[in-house]
Amino acid sequence: MEELIKLVSQKTGLPKDKAKAAVEVVIDFLKDKLPDPLAGQIEGLLSGEGVSPDLLQGLGSLFGNK
Repeated sequence: MEELIKLVSQKTGLPKDKAKAAVEVVIDFLKDKLPDPLAGQIEGLLSGEGVSPDLLQGLGSLFGNK
């Protein structure tokens, strides 16, 4: 998540604390809107654990791919 915070800060010019708050708002929004199995994997993705096949399959189903 630190990498994302740094990127938001660089791209927007926001101080790190404000960029962190913005990132947290977006992450919480995504967790709320995505189906539970996908939402539960967001933290893993942001912590550097990588993308699981379940996440990829779930994202594909959101866009009509099988």
